[in-house]
Amino acid sequence: MEYTVLIHAAEEGGYWTEVPALPGCFSQGDTIEEALANTKEAIECHVAGLRDVGEEAGSEGDLLIARVTVVA
Repeated sequence: MEYTVLIHAAEEGGYWTEVPALPGCFSQGDTIEEALANTKEAIECHVAGLRDVGEEAGSEGDLLIARVTVVA
């Protein structure tokens, strides 16, 4: 399975991530590469935990991500 991961710059440095299809699935890392590697592990653990309690992993469905530019 593939999941969309949102990557945010952390105020204290590094990056944190969230997985919209899996509420509560977050991770972090000092670099984007590290954050994504940690997120992959977090997704695997999150999905395994859901399966352990008899729930199915979320689906992105028709998730769309876009950027909008506004004049400030």
